[in-house]
Amino acid sequence: MTIAVFGSVNMDIVARVSHLPAPGETCHALGHSVSLGGKGANQAVAAQRLYQGEVRLSAAIGSDTFGTQALEMLEGHGLGTGSVIRMPDHDTGLALIHVDAASQNSITVIAGANMCWPDAGPGQSVFASAKVALFQLETPIEAVASAMADARAAGCMVILDPAPVPERDISGLIALADIVTPNERETEAISGLYPSDTASALEAAERIVAQGCGIAIVKLGERGLVFATSDGHSGTVPAYRVEAIDTVAAGDCFNGALAASLAAGKDIDAALDFAAAAAALSTTRHGAADSIPSLPEVLEFMKSA
Repeated sequence: MTIAVFGSVNMDIVARVSHLPAPGETCHALGHSVSLGGKGANQAVAAQRLYQGEVRLSAAIGSDTFGTQALEMLEGHGLGTGSVIRMPDHDTGLALIHVDAASQNSITVIAGANMCWPDAGPGQSVFASAKVALFQLETPIEAVASAMADARAAGCMVILDPAPVPERDISGLIALADIVTPNERETEAISGLYPSDTASALEAAERIVAQGCGIAIVKLGERGLVFATSDGHSGTVPAYRVEAIDTVAAGDCFNGALAASLAAGKDIDAALDFAAAAAALSTTRHGAADSIPSLPEVLEFMKSA
């Protein structure tokens, strides 16, 4: 069985700075890198590294040099790219990222070809042999909705990462998902409640479940996570303690790891612990897709933690 990911591909241009620049301020970078990114690509790479099976990505890239570079990188990570399409006369998505000395980041995304999908999405065939299907919001909402419906019809477990923060109502998407995985700001946007502590995070998760999904997982960064299920189960998972240097792909690593663990047959409690460990380990490295650990690395980290 495979994991299917429908989402974005960007090339990430990362500048490491002493502090995030204020409006009107010019900062000199301490270093920079150009690497593969985009929530779809990052989550697909995470799933590929952490799942002993096939992972297929459906995405759109441009006909530019960045598109050629992105496709080579995706294939280099071992991903199935038969559903990665090149859009003539469009540029590949870009992300301009500042990362400061405290590992906080600010990101500007230029969507490019990612927003060129038709409303029908990638089509039903990409989900035919998939056990888990993973989605985000860096592609058109209408295409995401169609793809999620196709994945449900194919019998997939559907995971929705509602990122970036939605600017419109996505209750219809939530109702199509088995699992929804917002961070703090996304939780506030879709539940109306900011998860300032464990109690409010749990209430927010319950509000999200009430919109029709099976499980809501509220990611709280260094505070761990809180989850609630449609059958009344709830709980918390503490964060693994690490010296973080770059958090840019932690959420994407979490989602890819969650998909990998569930596709491998783990229950939700074990899958959440595994995903939390993988995400924590990713923050100890620079980069987006490049920061994602391998399965042996995560298992060893969990043993030593």
